[in-house]
Amino acid sequence: MPAGNAFLQFQRAKFKTKLPQGQLYTQSHMWLREAPGNVWQIGLTRFALRMLGDPVELDFEVQGTQEIETGTVVGWLEGFKAVTDLYTPMPGRFAGGNPELDEGLDAVKSSSYDRGWLFAVQGTPGDECLDAESYADFLGATIDRMLGDEQKQKESNA
Repeated sequence: MPAGNAFLQFQRAKFKTKLPQGQLYTQSHMWLREAPGNVWQIGLTRFALRMLGDPVELDFEVQGTQEIETGTVVGWLEGFKAVTDLYTPMPGRFAGGNPELDEGLDAVKSSSYDRGWLFAVQGTPGDECLDAESYADFLGATIDRMLGDEQKQKESNA
């Protein structure tokens, strides 16, 4: 995890995590961390990774320093449980994938909020990005909704 950051402890049902407070988050379960040069490193939260399963393959559809808008599909990530498109959570210029992941995707799981970032964008995040506390509230509501849906499914099958 990033050195020198304070963390927000989160736990709901069987899921728990530490959210770095110096990063931004999105309702699509991505995190953003500012790097030098107005570049933002972007990765998936531990909640997203839990839904996806262990990452096995990553590829990008956007190359070079192409201009991108919020919501642009920049690539995809395959996990043992699912494949997901990677959408950029902010407008700007695509600044490339994480070169550390060229050797393997272990860092995505083992260091998901630090070395495991997926890609970078040069630009400015929008107001829709959340701080750690707001993301924790959103995550709690998401898990509660999932548990409620699961309970309704059990009741309808009984």
